[in-house]
Amino acid sequence: MLNNFLDDKLSQIKNLGLLRKLRLISGAPGARVIVDGKEFINFSSNNYLDLAGNAEINAAAKLAIDEYGVAGASSRLVGGNLSVHKLLEEKLAAFKNKEGALLLPSGYQTNVGVISALASKTDNACIVMDKLNHASLWDGAKLSGARIFVYEHCDMDSFETVLKRTKNYNLKLAITESVFSMDGDLASLAEFSELCVKYGAVSIVDEAHSTGVFGKNGRGLADELGAEDKIDITIGTLSKTFAAQGGFICGRQNLIDYLINKCRAFIYTTAISPVICAAALKSLEIIKKSDAQRASLLDNAKYLREKLSSLGFNTGNSQSQIIPIITGDIKTTERLSKTLYESFALAPAIKPPTVPEGQARIRISLTAGHTIKNIEQLLKAVVQ
Repeated sequence: MLNNFLDDKLSQIKNLGLLRKLRLISGAPGARVIVDGKEFINFSSNNYLDLAGNAEINAAAKLAIDEYGVAGASSRLVGGNLSVHKLLEEKLAAFKNKEGALLLPSGYQTNVGVISALASKTDNACIVMDKLNHASLWDGAKLSGARIFVYEHCDMDSFETVLKRTKNYNLKLAITESVFSMDGDLASLAEFSELCVKYGAVSIVDEAHSTGVFGKNGRGLADELGAEDKIDITIGTLSKTFAAQGGFICGRQNLIDYLINKCRAFIYTTAISPVICAAALKSLEIIKKSDAQRASLLDNAKYLREKLSSLGFNTGNSQSQIIPIITGDIKTTERLSKTLYESFALAPAIKPPTVPEGQARIRISLTAGHTIKNIEQLLKAVVQ
């Protein structure tokens, strides 16, 4: 019975052109990777500062193995709370100019756990969401059971209209990404935070794709736009620019204390590996000193966007290192991805439900490891 059910469902997915398969990549996910024994330029990685495989980070991880071993071994509330966890949380809180921070084993787990811990139907809470927020944010909102309001993507007039409808709720969470993961566009965080203050909403910003790339010392887009002090809760990840693994949340210390007691995604999971924490601590040191790499990355992204636009490609409103080539049509997107692959450029097709219907695309993700020569090779491939 189960086999028939699964075969039918897989056939439906395949017939819609949405079947996904894993591609095996060898080595660290740098600007160049080995796929099936051949070298490709990797345009599919979130390794924004090209730190994956960094020798200093590797060395820090090796030292941590000797001191702590690899495993988290147990929940941090039971017996897995190590000095390296505490040190990384202190450093992250200072980095984000917040009172405290809390680590979780993944960015997805962080978003789902934090939102569902803060909002609930019984507390008369509601959640106000950007229409294109990441799936992990949506899953957290749905799991909470709280009423969800949706505003049009990056539209502050729509956001204010929705906020006016929430006056009867005891707790209002307003949630946005800073750099949107599939579009590469930027939230208007200054106006977003001001409207949250005006209507008594708690502002939550997911800086997964901006930390390390924007702001002073890579603190994020909220810092760059002068909104950092007005944001109540900042969410981040160690899995992208940090080239490690895990997620974190920063805010007031009473928020951290509450989550330690009420966030099921923190309470009922094994602690993040101390080796990962040691690696992330070294990454943080490097990120703070990487102004030249940030500038080069964003300059190259601007160059690529301008070139693609001049060739007639739709890159949406991208203003970051994430640059979509929006075709809209699944088959067209798959053909373009195949063309790039045949030219040794790795950039998989992004299809629904990851993006809305009619918005299929190639998602180009630039890193500090890409050169102008790499970009020119990409441009040559897309016009074949």
